[in-house]
Amino acid sequence: MPAEGESGIADLLGRVRAGDQPALAELYAKHRDKLRRMVQLRLDHRLAGRVSPSDVLQEAYIDAVKRIDHYFEKPDQPFFGWLRLIVGQRLADVHREHLAQKRAVSNEVPMDRTAPGADSACLAACLLGSGTSPSHAAARTESFAKLERALEQMDPLDREVLALRHFEELSNTETAELLGIQPAAASKRYVRALARLKQILETIPGFAD
Repeated sequence: MPAEGESGIADLLGRVRAGDQPALAELYAKHRDKLRRMVQLRLDHRLAGRVSPSDVLQEAYIDAVKRIDHYFEKPDQPFFGWLRLIVGQRLADVHREHLAQKRAVSNEVPMDRTAPGADSACLAACLLGSGTSPSHAAARTESFAKLERALEQMDPLDREVLALRHFEELSNTETAELLGIQPAAASKRYVRALARLKQILETIPGFAD
Protein backbone atom coordinates (compact mmCIF):
# COMPACT_ATOMS: atom_id res chain seq x y z
CA MET A 1 0.00 0.00 0.00
CA PRO A 2 2.68 2.63 0.90
CA ALA A 3 4.66 1.75 -2.22
CA GLU A 4 1.57 2.29 -4.37
CA GLY A 5 0.98 5.67 -2.74
CA GLU A 6 4.59 6.69 -3.26
CA SER A 7 4.38 5.62 -6.88
CA GLY A 8 1.28 7.78 -7.35
CA ILE A 9 3.08 10.79 -5.86
CA ALA A 10 6.07 10.17 -8.13
CA ASP A 11 3.82 10.01 -11.19
CA LEU A 12 2.13 13.27 -10.25
CA LEU A 13 5.49 14.94 -9.63
CA GLY A 14 6.60 13.83 -13.08
CA ARG A 15 3.55 15.51 -14.57
CA VAL A 16 4.19 18.67 -12.54
CA ARG A 17 7.76 18.79 -13.77
CA ALA A 18 6.43 18.60 -17.33
CA GLY A 19 4.31 21.69 -16.67
CA ASP A 20 1.00 20.04 -15.74
CA GLN A 21 -0.42 22.49 -13.16
CA PRO A 22 -3.58 20.43 -12.44
CA ALA A 23 -1.21 17.69 -11.24
CA LEU A 24 0.17 20.10 -8.65
CA ALA A 25 -3.38 20.89 -7.52
CA GLU A 26 -4.00 17.16 -7.15
CA LEU A 27 -0.81 16.73 -5.12
CA TYR A 28 -1.75 19.62 -2.88
CA ALA A 29 -5.19 18.13 -2.33
CA LYS A 30 -3.63 14.82 -1.26
CA HIS A 31 -1.76 16.60 1.54
CA ARG A 32 -4.41 19.19 2.40
CA ASP A 33 -5.75 17.42 5.51
CA LYS A 34 -2.29 17.17 7.07
CA LEU A 35 -1.50 20.77 6.17
CA ARG A 36 -4.85 21.95 7.58
CA ARG A 37 -4.13 20.27 10.91
CA MET A 38 -0.76 22.01 10.95
CA VAL A 39 -2.33 25.44 10.38
CA GLN A 40 -5.20 24.85 12.81
CA LEU A 41 -2.71 24.05 15.55
CA ARG A 42 -0.15 26.76 14.84
CA LEU A 43 -2.30 29.71 13.79
CA ASP A 44 -1.98 32.23 16.62
CA HIS A 45 -5.09 32.11 18.79
CA ARG A 46 -5.34 35.92 18.71
CA LEU A 47 -6.28 35.64 15.04
CA ALA A 48 -9.39 33.53 15.67
CA GLY A 49 -12.22 34.92 13.60
CA ARG A 50 -9.89 37.07 11.51
CA VAL A 51 -7.89 34.49 9.57
CA SER A 52 -9.05 30.96 8.74
CA PRO A 53 -6.90 27.91 7.97
CA SER A 54 -8.53 27.84 4.53
CA ASP A 55 -7.24 31.36 3.86
CA VAL A 56 -3.71 30.32 4.76
CA LEU A 57 -3.86 27.15 2.67
CA GLN A 58 -5.24 28.97 -0.36
CA GLU A 59 -2.46 31.55 -0.25
CA ALA A 60 0.13 28.85 0.34
CA TYR A 61 -1.05 26.97 -2.74
CA ILE A 62 -0.48 30.09 -4.83
CA ASP A 63 3.01 30.30 -3.30
CA ALA A 64 3.63 26.67 -4.22
CA VAL A 65 2.60 27.27 -7.84
CA LYS A 66 5.03 30.18 -8.06
CA ARG A 67 7.90 28.31 -6.44
CA ILE A 68 7.50 24.74 -7.68
CA ASP A 69 10.70 25.06 -9.73
CA HIS A 70 12.57 25.47 -6.44
CA TYR A 71 11.43 22.01 -5.37
CA PHE A 72 12.92 20.40 -8.45
CA GLU A 73 16.29 21.95 -7.65
CA LYS A 74 16.43 19.40 -4.80
CA PRO A 75 13.96 16.70 -5.93
CA ASP A 76 15.21 14.15 -3.40
CA GLN A 77 13.56 16.04 -0.55
CA PRO A 78 10.15 14.69 0.52
CA PHE A 79 7.44 16.63 -1.31
CA PHE A 80 5.28 16.84 1.82
CA GLY A 81 8.20 18.39 3.70
CA TRP A 82 8.61 20.98 0.95
CA LEU A 83 4.88 21.77 0.96
CA ARG A 84 4.95 22.07 4.73
CA LEU A 85 7.77 24.55 4.43
CA ILE A 86 5.73 26.65 1.99
CA VAL A 87 2.70 26.60 4.27
CA GLY A 88 4.88 27.41 7.28
CA GLN A 89 6.36 30.41 5.54
CA ARG A 90 2.90 31.66 4.62
CA LEU A 91 1.75 31.16 8.22
CA ALA A 92 4.73 33.14 9.50
CA ASP A 93 3.88 35.92 7.03
CA VAL A 94 0.28 35.97 8.26
CA HIS A 95 1.46 36.37 11.84
CA ARG A 96 3.77 39.22 10.91
CA GLU A 97 1.04 40.92 8.90
CA HIS A 98 -1.77 40.70 11.44
CA LEU A 99 -0.08 40.88 14.82
CA ALA A 100 1.35 44.16 16.04
CA GLN A 101 3.57 42.35 18.50
CA LYS A 102 5.84 39.51 17.47
CA ARG A 103 5.19 36.06 18.86
CA ALA A 104 7.46 35.02 21.69
CA VAL A 105 9.81 32.51 20.07
CA SER A 106 12.50 32.10 22.71
CA ASN A 107 11.02 28.81 23.93
CA GLU A 108 9.82 27.42 20.59
CA VAL A 109 11.44 24.85 18.36
CA PRO A 110 11.88 26.39 14.89
CA MET A 111 10.10 24.31 12.27
CA ASP A 112 11.82 24.24 8.87
CA ARG A 113 13.54 27.49 9.96
CA THR A 114 10.42 29.52 9.16
CA ALA A 115 7.22 27.86 10.35
CA PRO A 116 6.02 28.79 13.85
CA GLY A 117 6.76 26.18 16.46
CA ALA A 118 4.01 24.71 18.63
CA ASP A 119 4.03 27.04 21.62
CA SER A 120 2.12 26.39 24.81
CA ALA A 121 -0.70 28.78 23.86
CA CYS A 122 -1.35 26.89 20.61
CA LEU A 123 -1.53 23.55 22.39
CA ALA A 124 -3.68 24.92 25.20
CA ALA A 125 -6.14 26.39 22.70
CA CYS A 126 -6.32 23.08 20.84
CA LEU A 127 -6.84 21.06 24.02
CA LEU A 128 -9.53 23.38 25.35
CA GLY A 129 -11.29 23.52 21.94
CA SER A 130 -14.71 24.69 23.07
CA GLY A 131 -16.01 26.27 19.89
CA THR A 132 -15.08 29.75 21.11
CA SER A 133 -11.85 31.65 20.76
CA PRO A 134 -9.15 30.93 23.37
CA SER A 135 -9.28 34.58 24.46
CA HIS A 136 -12.97 34.17 25.40
CA ALA A 137 -12.22 30.87 27.12
CA ALA A 138 -9.48 32.53 29.17
CA ALA A 139 -11.87 35.29 30.21
CA ARG A 140 -14.43 32.75 31.45
CA THR A 141 -12.10 30.40 33.26
CA GLU A 142 -8.60 30.05 34.58
CA SER A 143 -8.19 26.74 32.77
CA PHE A 144 -6.57 28.22 29.67
CA ALA A 145 -3.96 30.19 31.62
CA LYS A 146 -3.22 27.27 33.93
CA LEU A 147 -2.90 24.83 31.04
CA GLU A 148 -0.69 27.22 29.09
CA ARG A 149 1.64 27.71 32.07
CA ALA A 150 1.93 23.97 32.60
CA LEU A 151 2.66 23.25 28.93
CA GLU A 152 5.27 26.01 28.94
CA GLN A 153 7.25 23.95 31.44
CA MET A 154 7.62 21.05 28.98
CA ASP A 155 10.83 20.60 27.05
CA PRO A 156 10.27 22.53 23.77
CA LEU A 157 11.34 19.58 21.63
CA ASP A 158 9.05 17.21 23.55
CA ARG A 159 6.22 19.69 23.04
CA GLU A 160 6.96 19.84 19.32
CA VAL A 161 7.00 16.04 19.02
CA LEU A 162 3.66 15.96 20.85
CA ALA A 163 2.26 18.54 18.46
CA LEU A 164 3.40 16.67 15.36
CA ARG A 165 2.40 13.18 16.48
CA HIS A 166 -0.71 13.79 18.57
CA PHE A 167 -2.29 16.88 17.04
CA GLU A 168 -1.03 16.92 13.45
CA GLU A 169 -1.26 13.11 13.35
CA LEU A 170 2.04 12.64 11.53
CA SER A 171 3.88 9.34 11.64
CA ASN A 172 6.94 8.84 13.81
CA THR A 173 9.08 8.73 10.66
CA GLU A 174 7.63 12.02 9.38
CA THR A 175 8.13 13.62 12.78
CA ALA A 176 11.75 12.53 13.04
CA GLU A 177 12.42 13.72 9.50
CA LEU A 178 10.95 17.17 10.12
CA LEU A 179 12.86 17.62 13.37
CA GLY A 180 16.12 16.15 12.09
CA ILE A 181 16.34 13.49 14.80
CA GLN A 182 16.42 9.70 14.76
CA PRO A 183 13.07 7.85 14.72
CA ALA A 184 13.96 6.08 17.96
CA ALA A 185 14.58 9.42 19.66
CA ALA A 186 11.31 10.82 18.30
CA SER A 187 9.41 7.80 19.60
CA LYS A 188 10.99 8.05 23.04
CA ARG A 189 10.21 11.75 23.27
CA TYR A 190 6.60 11.16 22.21
CA VAL A 191 6.02 8.59 24.94
CA ARG A 192 7.57 10.95 27.49
CA ALA A 193 5.53 13.92 26.23
CA LEU A 194 2.26 11.97 26.37
CA ALA A 195 2.96 10.95 29.97
CA ARG A 196 3.72 14.55 30.89
CA LEU A 197 0.57 15.76 29.12
CA LYS A 198 -1.53 13.28 31.08
CA GLN A 199 -0.06 14.59 34.32
CA ILE A 200 -0.81 18.16 33.26
CA LEU A 201 -4.41 17.43 32.26
CA GLU A 202 -5.08 15.74 35.60
CA THR A 203 -4.52 19.12 37.27
CA ILE A 204 -7.02 20.95 35.02
CA PRO A 205 -10.70 20.94 36.09
CA GLY A 206 -12.85 18.99 33.66
CA PHE A 207 -10.04 16.92 32.16
CA ALA A 208 -9.71 14.31 34.90
CA ASP A 209 -12.51 12.22 33.40
